[in-house]
Amino acid sequence: MPRNSKDSVIQKIARQAYVTFKNFNASAIGDNKTLLDSQGNLVSLLTEIRAADLNIAPRQSTDSKPDRTPPVTYMHICETDAFSMGVFLLKSGASIPLHDHPGMNGMLKVLYGKVSIRCFDKLEKPPDTENDTQFDPPLPAFQNDSLRRSILRSTGEYSEDSGPCILTPEQDNLHQIDAVEGPAAFLDILAPPYDPDDGRDCHYYKVLQTVVGTDKKLEQHEEGEEMWLLEIPQPEDFWCGGEPYPGPAVSI
Repeated sequence: MPRNSKDSVIQKIARQAYVTFKNFNASAIGDNKTLLDSQGNLVSLLTEIRAADLNIAPRQSTDSKPDRTPPVTYMHICETDAFSMGVFLLKSGASIPLHDHPGMNGMLKVLYGKVSIRCFDKLEKPPDTENDTQFDPPLPAFQNDSLRRSILRSTGEYSEDSGPCILTPEQDNLHQIDAVEGPAAFLDILAPPYDPDDGRDCHYYKVLQTVVGTDKKLEQHEEGEEMWLLEIPQPEDFWCGGEPYPGPAVSI
């Protein structure tokens, strides 16, 4: 693909994302210098992007009464068979609930505002039916198949001055994103895109509290701590609307 020095930053990001992920094989990363260099180039480009590059202006908090407009909206930029890219915009206090990206890579770069991100990994070992773990509140038996052991991998706050948050199919794949101290927006790359027909569908989870230490809040969990997740339907208080993307056109 020829490069033009006058290309917009978002065009350069799209082309680099395609180069990075068009033949992506997670098991082949290892010491693959070409692939690692390609990912490094993409991270460098993402670190440069700002809201103004996409003709997006930071939105202000409002004191208006609660309404039924979406807490989160999405601006679609582009999608190929290798990746999809767009911008998520969160109202003040909004949250994208704990969810996964099965078999997918992700890169998230804050454009304005601040977000808190908690990342989890699923553990391969299945629920231990011999361990009489008790939850608070008690869990009905029919939900046992929806239990997942997990580990809290990382927590952190990201702003426009931060580098991108990166997830892989194996690490940090489940995450929750909360707007902190006002509205926020971030550029989001998923590779490959969601495709339910190919096993890449979004699932939602909640963290369960056990009887031991029931006063422990999610914010108080320590990194590396094992815990239980329960797969749940999409929370009723979360939905995502759409709005036009105002930035430079992107072609692949």
